[in-house]
This record gives sequence, C-alpha cells and structure tokens, in this order.
Amino acid sequence: MTPPDALSRAFAAGDTATVLAEALHMEGATSVLDIGCGRGALSRSLADRGFATRGVEPGEAAIRAARETAPDLTFDAAVAEKLPYADESFDAAIFVNSLHHVPVAAMEAALREAARVTVSGGTVFVVEPLAEGPQFETVRPIDDETEVRHAAAVAVADALRASLFTLRGNVVYERRERFADLDAFLDRVVAVDPARAALAREKRAEVAALFERNAVQEGGAHVLVQPLRIYWLRRP
Repeated sequence: MTPPDALSRAFAAGDTATVLAEALHMEGATSVLDIGCGRGALSRSLADRGFATRGVEPGEAAIRAARETAPDLTFDAAVAEKLPYADESFDAAIFVNSLHHVPVAAMEAALREAARVTVSGGTVFVVEPLAEGPQFETVRPIDDETEVRHAAAVAVADALRASLFTLRGNVVYERRERFADLDAFLDRVVAVDPARAALAREKRAEVAALFERNAVQEGGAHVLVQPLRIYWLRRP
C-alpha cells in the first residue's frame, strides 16, 4: 500500500494525529472510538478535524480531565475488554499507545471488542511504541515495558492469524516529543500511569542522567525520539 503525499509527510513528521486523520479520510470513516483515550488530547484533535469522536478510558482521573477540557465530547469510563457499545457502532476504532496498558490476559478480548463495535469493512488502527529508542531507554528505570509491548505485538499477530482482521499495512515511524525540562518529562511519564509516581521520585537521579544523554536540544526544548508501529487493520 503506497500512502498519498499527505500521509507520507505525516509519517515523516512523526505526527500521529495527522497520520490517523489522513488514514481515516482514506477509509471514509466519520465516527471514531478512541480506546484508552487518556486525557482526551487525540480525541479532541480528531474532533477538531471533523470526526465524530468518542473516547473510552478506565482511569478515573484521566476521564475527569478529558471531560473538563472537552465538555462537548463524550468520554466513557470502561475497560477495553468490555466496551459499553452496541455492535457496529463506529466506522473505526483506534488504540494509540494504549493496547500495551491492557492486562496481557485481556489483550485478545480488547481487540475482539474493537472489532465488534466497528462496522463490517471498518478499520481498527493500533499504534504501539517499540521497546527501543531514546525515550524508551529514558523511561526504563521507572517502568520497563519490554514485555507488555511485546505482548501487544503478539496479540495483534494472533488476531490476524485468527482472521479477526486483515492487515492493510504496518509502518514504523518516529515520534519526536518535546519537553521543556526534566520535570516536564517526569510529569508526562506519571500522567500516563499515576502508579509510576513513587518510582519516578526514587529514580529521579538515574533518569536525569539518561535524559541528559538521550534528549536532543532543539529550539530550546529537549526532544526524545520514540519509534512507533502502526497496524492498519480491516474488519471483515
């Protein structure tokens, strides 16, 4: 599958929101379920681009933040493996950096639920960080996600072998995330998973050394690169 120019530029820029928007346009999708939406930033971005977006997230604090910052959107509190929606409710569903946060034993069920709530012929996008790269190595003392990231990749492969989806394509690209300083980076790490807070304090000196080594100075900001893989899945 050869992507059009706009999608190619989005991959080159590491802009996941634009990658998804362009891919969703290519698929003719208008309604999108953001599974594991966190604080709703991606849901808001897609809604601003004209998609009817709904977010679902198990974290209570994240859901509250999403509802406060985007009161015009709907955010539901639920787990990915038990979605509170009728069959074929959405044109597309997306997991962005979220499948590996689902308990390993529930990843298969989460993908089945995504297929269930997506229309026949619809699309499921799974964007997952690889267990490599400067950002991964910097976070690793706080939370080594090697095993869960591998498990997410295995879950997608198993879903394809089970014919839950067909694979339209998969692409590895680099996200370049900017941070004002170490504190901003640690705030981001803990916001993703509040359970990391204690280790973030305990490992601060070690992480600070890694941050200094791995971050690239760019326009007054500290930039950390994280390779991502997007799976473009079609529901039969």
